[in-house]
Amino acid sequence: MSCNYDDILELIHKLPEKDIEKLTITLQSEIKFKKSSNSINELILKAPTWTDSDFEHYKNARKSINQSRLA
Repeated sequence: MSCNYDDILELIHKLPEKDIEKLTITLQSEIKFKKSSNSINELILKAPTWTDSDFEHYKNARKSINQSRLA
């Protein structure tokens, strides 16, 4: 079944007020979730990355920390 915007709006107006409020809350939640998902994806794609020297520095620091625990 294919519905256009006007059909959907007409169906919504036939709902009891309580169900319209419930639908409104659900739609707002879905929109907020979709926006936050897109934001997370954008953040991941645009996030700074480590250079090779940064990664080597991290590995050396991690190795020193791990060795200090053995002593």
